[in-house]
Amino acid sequence: MTTRDEFTLPRYPAVPPGTHPPNDSPDYRSTGLRHPTRPPVLLPQRLTEVTGPMFGHDRVQPGDDDLTRWNGGEAVGQRIVVHGRVLDSGGRPVPDTLIEIWQANAGGRYRHVADQWPAALDPHFSGLGRVATDADGRYRFTTVKPGAYPWGNHRNAWRPAHIHLSLFGRAFTQRLVTQLYFPDDPLFFQDPIFNSVPDPKARQRLVSCYDHEATTEQWALGFRFDVVLRGPDQTPFEGPEDD
Repeated sequence: MTTRDEFTLPRYPAVPPGTHPPNDSPDYRSTGLRHPTRPPVLLPQRLTEVTGPMFGHDRVQPGDDDLTRWNGGEAVGQRIVVHGRVLDSGGRPVPDTLIEIWQANAGGRYRHVADQWPAALDPHFSGLGRVATDADGRYRFTTVKPGAYPWGNHRNAWRPAHIHLSLFGRAFTQRLVTQLYFPDDPLFFQDPIFNSVPDPKARQRLVSCYDHEATTEQWALGFRFDVVLRGPDQTPFEGPEDD
């Protein structure tokens, strides 16, 4: 007979303070309207939450990792290869993790009904992609570099180029969301989402690095972005500080 102790979840090294943005970040104005104002109610994870349903390779279709071709044509913009590894604490690879990305097109516009600023809507770019990590925790996308876009947070506000990443674990309750930025972006100084991460070193873990080895001759620039799920080098995620 299975005992309760067999399903006790492990504990991991603490994440340094300042790694994750606070729920209420005053410079990011909309957090003042939507952040929780009461302590969370902790619900125990039971066997059904910990074991299923699974998200993995069966959710990925051929071509989901290439955002440059959609709807019968080729997307406009600078082609890039974004790759990296998903790692646990201690540098252990995390296989079979479903990663979904979404992003603006090269002109800085999302394919979404709420995005109505007057930039061209690329008919051959959906802005959505999906892969699962391999046995070594590796992932790889081909896409176009997203453009900056204006938003109404403050005067003359523009978001730096970025890609959203959503990572699913082995159960539907295990989901983490973060953003990938590009090196030397001139808009970092005034972006309250990027700067909501208090620790400057942790903030830099949101910035990808140019990877010449992943750059494809006469085709695409390469960028590397590793995602660390736990421990002192954890990637900043959307959500409260870990306990």
